[in-house]
Amino acid sequence: MTSPTSRRTVLTAAIAAAAAAGTVASAATATAAASSSTAPSSPAGPSAAPKALVDNRFWHTYTDWRCGDGDGTRILPGPRPGLVIAAPAGRIDHTDPHTGRTAAWDYATWTSPVHRSTVPATEVIASWNARTPAGTWIQIELSGGYADGTATPWFVMGRWAAGDGDVRRTSVDDQGDPHSTVWTDTLSVDDPASGVRLVSYRLRLTLYRTPGSRLTPTVWRVGAMASDVPDRFTVPASTPGPARELPVPRYSQNIHIGQYPEYDNGGEAWCSPTSSQMIIEWWGRKPTAEDLAWVKPGLPDPQVCHAARNTYDYQYAGCGNWPFNAAYAATYRDMNAVVTRLGSLTDVERLVRAGIPVITSQSFLKEELTGAGYGTAGHLMTVVGFTPEGDVIANDPASPDNEAVRRVYRRREFENIWLRTKRYDAEGKVRSGTGGVCYVYWPERPTPSRQRVLRSLGLL
Repeated sequence: MTSPTSRRTVLTAAIAAAAAAGTVASAATATAAASSSTAPSSPAGPSAAPKALVDNRFWHTYTDWRCGDGDGTRILPGPRPGLVIAAPAGRIDHTDPHTGRTAAWDYATWTSPVHRSTVPATEVIASWNARTPAGTWIQIELSGGYADGTATPWFVMGRWAAGDGDVRRTSVDDQGDPHSTVWTDTLSVDDPASGVRLVSYRLRLTLYRTPGSRLTPTVWRVGAMASDVPDRFTVPASTPGPARELPVPRYSQNIHIGQYPEYDNGGEAWCSPTSSQMIIEWWGRKPTAEDLAWVKPGLPDPQVCHAARNTYDYQYAGCGNWPFNAAYAATYRDMNAVVTRLGSLTDVERLVRAGIPVITSQSFLKEELTGAGYGTAGHLMTVVGFTPEGDVIANDPASPDNEAVRRVYRRREFENIWLRTKRYDAEGKVRSGTGGVCYVYWPERPTPSRQRVLRSLGLL
């Protein structure tokens, strides 16, 4: 489960204030989600085309990189085209706010074309896949365009490196303009009820390396998910599809309680990296013995400790930064990883049938998810299958040991706590839900059936 001091605490307070003022506007993550393929019918009637609620756009092909504006970068050709430093565009001094160290860095930039979203959005979440060898790191920025023709400033959506030896991986607080705010990893319209929407955006990558060296980061994928869905406490039920269960490795976060408290107080808060590690290993990837050499000998499942360290956001002070988890997964050989929203468990079933497990983000009271045995303000778990009755088979890391990780949860309960955007806490106060946020990880060369599903959801 996530830390009690998670970013959602701030968002919850914003929603409560909005509710008290009689609005139906959400704060940062209180927009419901559905993919365009599963969105509900529009008010015009059942024959009308469904309203698209989610727009995904990722730059990752050679043509994509050519369409952007590079300054000091070049495109690395091959089966997996990427962006690297060719000749630095300049040099800056950067002071790491978490170490206080100031160092010089050579840099180069790439700016995407303007992407006009098919969904006038209340939220935008960026994600990226990159390699950053020691002596390098990257920064990801986003500038959104409003419907009235004005634009946001360039907001930092992450300063990221795979390791933590050169700079500390971090989100950036206190970013906003009169209409929107960045909450850790999410650019959110402050008052959706006002009608303000983000209709377009650009992304800017800055690649850094040690001055005078020939080192370079490599960025294989960068993009964002934009969404706008009406707020709701309940969501429509989906119809169960065929049963299937994937034999995904099972890891408990709770066996790590008290370990490495410098990373979000230890294993009790490691639901996100534990879930990520399960799927990484489902795809046959693992950290090396050298990667794990820093972990205290004798600890069980040291790769979970490794995942926690390498997803930790030093500003958020937790391992639950959504894009940082996806970026960690993509550090493994030929892996792609994105943060998106899906519209129903039907979408998840399609992915699972193709052999792609999904990490979902949800919050709930103990009595809202039968069999969980706990309540949470925010928790990640891995959907690995569905029973013949359509119930959800989840690898839930909030379990006492690895054997207990496999759970079966009632479909209707699970779907609602995952897709809703508003909920009541134990005191009856209105709180936020994630609205269908999930992580999807897959190998670089997926099978044709996997390609079809990923493409239909806008992820390829």
